[in-house]
Amino acid sequence: MRESRTARLTGSVYASILRHAESEPAAEVCGLIGGRRGLMEAVHPVANIAADPRRRFEMDGRDQLGAMRKISECGETWLGIYHSHIMTPAVPSTIDLDRHAYPDAISLIVAPAMAETERVRAFLIRDRAAWELPLEIVAPARTSGVSNLKLK
Repeated sequence: MRESRTARLTGSVYASILRHAESEPAAEVCGLIGGRRGLMEAVHPVANIAADPRRRFEMDGRDQLGAMRKISECGETWLGIYHSHIMTPAVPSTIDLDRHAYPDAISLIVAPAMAETERVRAFLIRDRAAWELPLEIVAPARTSGVSNLKLK
């Protein structure tokens, strides 16, 4: 399968998920991303309740439902999931591939310890396979004079 989508997110979303990952260097963090018209505009952190949060994430069900409700109440569409890798690159692990349950959601993986251009990467995960998507950082519509940044 060849996927032609691009993961489009605002600079504030990029910064928020990176800050969230950096705030908990000893555990993977996770959350949902909402937006409009395919642009990821809002981060909704969800508690990681995994038994081994250094190696995997498991979203708290109540937090996840609350995030989904907030996305809907804000008039957003649920566009993606994010989580961090604290000791490995920003690529889907075997556990990520095995447990991914939302094939239409873009999966952002954050690895704060990696080089600048490798810290946040986007994937579609379907049937235990992953396809990397180009990442585009978009200036908010109300801001002018700032160009978009495309990674990869």
